[in-house]
Amino acid sequence: MLPNQPVIILVEPQLAENVGMTARAMMNCGLYHLRLVNPREDHLSPKAVAASSGADKILRNAEIYASVEAAVADLQQIYATTARRRDMIKPVETADFAAAQITEAQQTSIKCGILFGPERTGLHNDDVCLADAIIEIPLNPEHCSLNLSQAVLLVGYEWYKRQINPPQARLVTNKTTPADKEKVLQFLKHFEAKLDNCGNFRIEEKRERMIINLRNIFIRNQLTEQELNTLYGIINYLNSR
Repeated sequence: MLPNQPVIILVEPQLAENVGMTARAMMNCGLYHLRLVNPREDHLSPKAVAASSGADKILRNAEIYASVEAAVADLQQIYATTARRRDMIKPVETADFAAAQITEAQQTSIKCGILFGPERTGLHNDDVCLADAIIEIPLNPEHCSLNLSQAVLLVGYEWYKRQINPPQARLVTNKTTPADKEKVLQFLKHFEAKLDNCGNFRIEEKRERMIINLRNIFIRNQLTEQELNTLYGIINYLNSR
């Protein structure tokens, strides 16, 4: 098993067969860490195991989560796959470019995850908001629809190619590390609570959009633990004035 590989996260997958075929695609690419968020069907059902075509080890070791926030909590670098343009500013990358970034991150023990949405609807904006970047797979505009396992295979293959001859570059973080998503979300909820107390979200119908915009500002910049501590200090100082 290749070390420190990215985690594949399926958000609310609908069909057990698609989860099984995803496991098969993952094993093709040397990916073994699967997380499922609120799967509709049993990922260990006979039809899922049959669809995995020998990759049932991945199904047996899959981790189940109740929310996307919980599924990404221990990860530091998140990618969201989506075919739709979103009303938010985030880097949009090809699978090849994202694979290069993930491979570089592996060399400094940064843990990465890739989000894939439900077959019918794709990822919700709240889920995409948690990502540092978006992976977009350019296909024939007349028919760009992909099966869930096809999307995983395309992204996984680009990552696997990089493992054969990984680049020698590394990310320098000056003795601190990118904060995992649990710590980032804890900070954001703390900040949002302070803003709530100041009446910043007084227009209820704009609240959700404002929170998504606020989270994008911070998540997009991949804050380190040291930077989070600095921001906590600034907020606490301002709160004491």
